[in-house]
Amino acid sequence: MVRLACGDYGFECDFTTEGKDIQAVLDKFAKHTFEEHGIEYSKEVLTQFIVRQKRYWDEPEVRP
Repeated sequence: MVRLACGDYGFECDFTTEGKDIQAVLDKFAKHTFEEHGIEYSKEVLTQFIVRQKRYWDEPEVRP
């Protein structure tokens, strides 16, 4: 399971998206941060957010 939450990246925002489909999670988070916070993250930056999460590496079925 992959999870991205605005609160984890310094935003005072309750938005969270999660799922097993990494691309869907990245797309939802990117859309939200652009529309709500005016920040456009590249796919590479968002991928790094996930890679740096310890919980991501604790679940081998979602690793690339």
